[in-house]
Amino acid sequence: MKHFHALVVNKQEGHFSVAVQELTVDALPMGEVLIRVCWSGVNYKDSLAAIPDGRIVTSYPFVPGVDIAGVVLSSEDSRFKEGDRVIATSYGIGVSHFGGFSELARIPADWIVPLPDGLSLREAMIIGTAGFTAALSVQRLEENHVSSEKGKVLVTGATGGVGSFAVSILSSGGYHVEASTGKKAEYNFLKKIGAQTVIDRGDIYDGTLKPLQKQKWAAAIDPVGGEPLAALLSQIQYSGSVAVCGLTAGATIPTTVFPFILRGISLLGIDSVYCPMETRREIWQRLAREWKPSNLEHFVQSEVTIDRLPEILPTLLRGEARGRTIIKLEKR
Repeated sequence: MKHFHALVVNKQEGHFSVAVQELTVDALPMGEVLIRVCWSGVNYKDSLAAIPDGRIVTSYPFVPGVDIAGVVLSSEDSRFKEGDRVIATSYGIGVSHFGGFSELARIPADWIVPLPDGLSLREAMIIGTAGFTAALSVQRLEENHVSSEKGKVLVTGATGGVGSFAVSILSSGGYHVEASTGKKAEYNFLKKIGAQTVIDRGDIYDGTLKPLQKQKWAAAIDPVGGEPLAALLSQIQYSGSVAVCGLTAGATIPTTVFPFILRGISLLGIDSVYCPMETRREIWQRLAREWKPSNLEHFVQSEVTIDRLPEILPTLLRGEARGRTIIKLEKR
């Protein structure tokens, strides 16, 4: 397989393009493991990579796609052999290293996780970076002594990839999950995947910020950031925790020290990019064993081939995503 197809973004002399192209193996970056990519998934970073001012890609031409699930074709590393089924997410994949929107990928061995028993390659990409980030957030809350007995746990941006999986994982752990969204049409979807109650995002942040408000939630998982996160912090119960794992509403948090020094709350930063490999393997094992939703198909908004990606990628930036869009890679 010397030639293959990939989605290539390019910027030359002020012209930006996103198109499927035929490449040769020689175009792939360095790495010990050559993978036949079977499935990938669409993430917020991928959508940013597909616009000229997304501040994700710095060198062109480039192949986006932070998620990869596939089969090893060849390996220069003894940890992997031909025929192994593997997952590769995060690190530089889809940001500084050619990613998963491609029929072939060459990846450093240190970035690769063996596919756990209990997951298919397709299921791994329904979960993808979004589900992994949600699971990492739940584990960090557990490590910070959050338990189902302490009260409701809020998930913001709940219809997105991270938010929807956070709802499901928390629900499977016996938590009372309150989900927030600005999409009233998706309330039934959120209840179907495990939310006990659903609220409008305006119930958290109505445009005004106060140092402290009524204590409502024992903990929260927040992929939103920005001013909504500042409002959320002022409403967490004494000694509660918030796991922040995104910035769709902005990177600046205009808060005060009061929630931290008067209520003793914790703001937990979630990094799924350079998460240590030991933790990464543990999270994937938990996703395969105890956190795998009973019906993963509920999370699939659409299944597409790479030909559809130029029209699909902008939907995340417009806030139109629900759950996951997965990409089936196939030789045409």
